[in-house]
Amino acid sequence: MKKQPVIFQSLFQLHQAMGQPAPTHPLISIINYGEAIFNPEDFEQGIILDFYKISFKTSFKGKLRYGQGFYDFEAGGMSFIAPGQLLKMQEEEANYEGMSLHIHPDFLRPYPVGTTIKQYGFFSYSAAEALYLSDKEKATILSVYRFIQDELSERIDKFSQDVIISQIELLLNYSNRFYDRQFITRKAVNHDILSQLEQLLDNYFNDEQSLLKGLPSVNWLSEQLHLTPRYISDLLRKLTGQNTQQLIHDKVIEKAKAYLAKDHLTVQEIAFQLGFEHPQSFNKLFKSKTSLSPSDYKKSLMN
Repeated sequence: MKKQPVIFQSLFQLHQAMGQPAPTHPLISIINYGEAIFNPEDFEQGIILDFYKISFKTSFKGKLRYGQGFYDFEAGGMSFIAPGQLLKMQEEEANYEGMSLHIHPDFLRPYPVGTTIKQYGFFSYSAAEALYLSDKEKATILSVYRFIQDELSERIDKFSQDVIISQIELLLNYSNRFYDRQFITRKAVNHDILSQLEQLLDNYFNDEQSLLKGLPSVNWLSEQLHLTPRYISDLLRKLTGQNTQQLIHDKVIEKAKAYLAKDHLTVQEIAFQLGFEHPQSFNKLFKSKTSLSPSDYKKSLMN
């Protein structure tokens, strides 16, 4: 019988599986992976957590996949897991040293961050889209982890939750800032991804896959690039100011204009050629992008 992912409903269960003492607080804890004792093969089908996991990886061993290539990231960084996500232990957990912060949603629920944490896009990224930190950034993040660790080990009282919540918010805000920096500083890799994306779309339309499969989807592109949909959209916003769906639409309009320049295709035929089930949808998109209907655009070419 095929093994199923291991589900951890409580921090206590996770600590036990990692060979660690029970957490001092039932809803928040930190595990030092230098002290953890576990066999990754026991979790070969992955794990699912009922709580948030923010990993601070002081050093990786070997290489991690980033898009369609492999890159060395020995300097370490951070990754983010939301409740209910599947985490591959062998690939993503056994291959680093550092600490992980675990936060049950119930710990956050009485505070605004209980809602706003869902707005941080990096919880939808994969481990291969981790946040890679400079030495200065690493020292900043480490100071927040140590503060939380000290608070948990030395003085749990009626103020502890307020104090720790403020540190979690600080950690999330620093992570947001550092990801923004990463999208800027990793220009070569990011522009390579953008080029691959545009080539995929060109090939899709040139090979007339749209006629058989319909319009290309964000999920299809993410599968081809081995990146998560949210990461691609966030990356594109930094490079182009557009998300993935907008880029697809721009490519559709570009191809539509080329078809409209040919006399032998009707607007309806072009719509089907591009993957639209209904010509009305094509007309609406084209007019929203060009302020002209396809028919009016075709007429303008004859003037």
